[in-house]
Amino acid sequence: MPSSLVSTVRRLIPTVTIVLAVLAVGVWLGGHPQWLPDPVRHAFVDKKADDVTEAIQKIQDVYYRPIGDRQLTDSAIKGMIAGLDDRFSNYFTPKEYASFQQDQNSSFSGIGMLVAQDPKGLLVTKVYPSSPASQAGIRAGDVIVRAKGRSLKGVTSRQSTALIKGPAGTSVRITYLHKGKPHTVTATRAEISVPMVASTLKTVRGKKIGVVALSQFGSGAHAEVYAALRKLLKRGADRFVFDLRGNGGGLVTEAQLIASAFIRSGPIVTTKGRNVPAQTLDATGEPVVPTDPLVVLVDKGTASASEIVTGALQDTKRATVVGTRTFGKGVFQQVLELSDGGALDITAGQYFTPKGRNLGGKGVTNGRTVNTGAGIAPDVPAKDDPETRTRDEGLEKALAVVAAK
Repeated sequence: MPSSLVSTVRRLIPTVTIVLAVLAVGVWLGGHPQWLPDPVRHAFVDKKADDVTEAIQKIQDVYYRPIGDRQLTDSAIKGMIAGLDDRFSNYFTPKEYASFQQDQNSSFSGIGMLVAQDPKGLLVTKVYPSSPASQAGIRAGDVIVRAKGRSLKGVTSRQSTALIKGPAGTSVRITYLHKGKPHTVTATRAEISVPMVASTLKTVRGKKIGVVALSQFGSGAHAEVYAALRKLLKRGADRFVFDLRGNGGGLVTEAQLIASAFIRSGPIVTTKGRNVPAQTLDATGEPVVPTDPLVVLVDKGTASASEIVTGALQDTKRATVVGTRTFGKGVFQQVLELSDGGALDITAGQYFTPKGRNLGGKGVTNGRTVNTGAGIAPDVPAKDDPETRTRDEGLEKALAVVAAK
C-alpha cells in the first residue's frame, strides 16, 4: 500500500472513531431521553411522549419485580383509553386484535351466544339453538357476571368474551344472573357456525309472510339479505318481517345497502365527528322490496348498524317497528391499526337518522352515551318470554301486525 494512502487512512481513523462514538451515544440517549439536558431534550423529544417514556423507565428501574416493555406499553395505552370514560372505545393488544379480526368471520370457537356490554358484565342477547350455552341453561336476557373465576364488572366486552372463548373441547366456568338470581355452570366450548341470514315463509290469516332474520352486519350481509328476499318473493311472499333482535351491528356500509333493499331513495344515515367530515349515506341501487308491507322486529340487543336501518325505515315510514326499545348506541368507532400489530377501536363520531335523531338520545357527553331517551322506541310494543321456549311472542306479534296491513 502506498505510504500516502496509509497516511490518509491513519488520519481518518480518529474521525471515524469519533463519529461511531457519537452515533452510539445518540442511540443510547434515544432510548434514555431523561439523561439529556432539559433544553436539548425538549428540542428533540416530544414532551408528552417524554413523560410516558420517563414513567415507563422509572417503573422498570424501581418496581420491586421486573416488568417487560410490552406489558407496560399495553397498560399505558389501556390507561389512556380508560381515561376517555367511553364504554365503546377499546385498545387491542396485538394478540387481541388478531382475535378481533377472527371474530369478523361467521364461525368461531365458543359457547354459542351473542352478547352486549352491560354494567355488570355481558348481556346475553341471543343464544343459538343446541349450542353449549343453550345446553347450559343460559337464555337471552341473562347477564354473564363471572368467567374463569374473574368478575366481568367494568371489563370491556372484548376482554370478557376473550375469557369465554377458547379451543373447542375445552371448558369454561361461568356465573350468570337469571332474573337476578346467580347460577354457575360449566360449558364445553365447540365450533360454532353462525349463518348471518336465516329466512322462512309463514302463513297468517291467509297471508304469506316472508321472515328474514339477520344476526350481524358483516361483510357481504346485504347480498345474503337480498337473496333471501328474492327467494321469498318467488315463493309468494307479499309482506315481510325483518328480524334484527340480538343484532349488535357491524359495518355501516352494510347498513346502508341493507336499508336500500327496502327504501328507494333518500338519506339512510348521517355521520358526524370532530375530525371526521360529516357524511350522509343515501339509499343506493334498486330496492328488492320497495312497497310491500314491512315490520322490523327489535329488542334491547338491537344496536348500532341495526339501529341505523331501523331508524331509517321508521323515519321514512317504510316500516312499522315492533318489539322493545333498542340499545341506544348513537356513536360509531374507527379501528386504527398500530405499527406493533395492535389497534385502537375508538369513538370517532355520532350517527343521526334521516330525521336528525341521535340514536344515543341526547347525544354523547365526555364520550359516554346519554341514556335518557336512548334507542328507538317501537311503534308496537312486544316482548318475547324466554321462559316459553316453544313460543316466540315477539315474532307472533310482528306477524300479526304485518298480516293486518
